[in-house]
Amino acid sequence: MTDAPLPPSARRVADALHAAGVAGQVVVLPDSARTAAEAAAALGCEVGAIANSLVFLADGAPLLVLTSGRHRVDTTGLAQRLGRDRVSRASAEQVRAATGQAIGGVAPLGHPAPLETVVDVALAEHAQVWAAAGTPHSVFPTTFDELVRVTGGTPHVVADDEVPAG
Repeated sequence: MTDAPLPPSARRVADALHAAGVAGQVVVLPDSARTAAEAAAALGCEVGAIANSLVFLADGAPLLVLTSGRHRVDTTGLAQRLGRDRVSRASAEQVRAATGQAIGGVAPLGHPAPLETVVDVALAEHAQVWAAAGTPHSVFPTTFDELVRVTGGTPHVVADDEVPAG
């Protein structure tokens, strides 16, 4: 972890965290945290404790899904749970337009405008989770409850392996 000044997009995230009353600070890692596996290795935590910020299009509108790093989002199931016709992965250009951030560093907040957000219920299994902070090298610590609060997100099952049997 470094003490260097924050890059501009990480600074915007840090400012948004401060404005939201989040105590966790943005940390800049010497190695990439572009993927959940890279972030978990750099932080010494379980991959499931990494909150991936993924942008999808739900019936054409941006949808931010904060998912546990151990999951793949089941877009068909998520569309059904949200009452949408279709949920599909956004392009790199659509991600940047919606968040102001590049894929691999998308944070849960600090975007040009609020995004509809879904928070993976599996993140609640971890006392502390880590989320990207605007760049592939910056992260911040948080909790499931805090992610729901600061994003205005809705907790949902997002992966087919989370759906309860019955």
